[in-house]
Amino acid sequence: MHLNNMAASRKHKPKYRALFVSISVSLLILIIGMVWAQDLNTHKLLSKLLWPLSRLMLFICIGLLAGQIIEASGWTRFLAAIAAPLFKFGNLGKHCSAAFTTAFFSGVAANAMLLEFYEENKINRMQLYLSNLVNQLPAYFLHLPTTFFIVVPLVGKAGILYFAITLTATLLRTVAFLLFGHLHPVLRSISDTDHTQPGMGQTNKHASGIWQGIRQKLPARIINIAVYVLPVYVLVFVLNSMGLFKLANQLLSQYVVTSIMPMESLSVVILSFAAEFTSGFAAAGALMDAGILTVKQTVLALLIGNVTAFPIRALRHQLPRYIGIFSPKTGTQLLLMGQSFRVISLIIVGYLYYYAG
Repeated sequence: MHLNNMAASRKHKPKYRALFVSISVSLLILIIGMVWAQDLNTHKLLSKLLWPLSRLMLFICIGLLAGQIIEASGWTRFLAAIAAPLFKFGNLGKHCSAAFTTAFFSGVAANAMLLEFYEENKINRMQLYLSNLVNQLPAYFLHLPTTFFIVVPLVGKAGILYFAITLTATLLRTVAFLLFGHLHPVLRSISDTDHTQPGMGQTNKHASGIWQGIRQKLPARIINIAVYVLPVYVLVFVLNSMGLFKLANQLLSQYVVTSIMPMESLSVVILSFAAEFTSGFAAAGALMDAGILTVKQTVLALLIGNVTAFPIRALRHQLPRYIGIFSPKTGTQLLLMGQSFRVISLIIVGYLYYYAG
């Protein structure tokens, strides 16, 4: 017991030396980038690097705080009951069910909860991975209000079909993951022997106890996450400023358009790779309104843009967050697995739409 307490203390101890090294490496990468990239001025550093990075860390902090409050206050039992039948079928347990419900409000909080459950041996590694994949469903609905009311006014019926296809692909993945968990022998054996309640006997619902837990764990978690987020985010920013992602987008778009899509869709696919989310949809709507693209061609072009752009978008927007919350190895594996299954499901549903639509 004493050794376990010492291990837990080391786990929640801030890594100040690692943070110093991380900041030093980040500054070195930034200096090299300023030498190689000619347009890196003070305004761009403030608007494109410091502000987005600060906002990312703020959201991560809020998510971590929310996840810790949920776990410490005992709300996991209530949250777990909401999706309990699905997760009982998938042999993922009530802890994963609680994280799933939390993901409808905050993906960072849900991932932080999964990591906490895993580190405390409440779930195993396979449950961690499978639950993270299943949480793509609430993540889809979390971002749906913002994207839906941007895309549909731009492309109309094609936008509705696009969302129908992406939702179908998400549901297909979710069913496949739960079915895999239901049939997997290891998870079935764990489900048969695990009758514990999430949070039972390990929570303190008094405000003082919750606050004490936050003071002990939250600062270390934020610092340890920043160790990985800072250099990765700065590296991605520098590579983007040097035009690497733009070049990759152009190469990918030329290959996809010339081998699969008609030439009329060239601008739609290329603009879908751009950093601005709405640009591809705006171009698609303009081409469709002009009669250059049919509704079906527009939907397919948007799907191909979505699929082809995933490596760039994942690297730019999701990798720092994943390796920050999880370890670099685990975070990278989760990101690659999640995006790979996402692409496969979109290709399957898009293929069916192409021949049946």
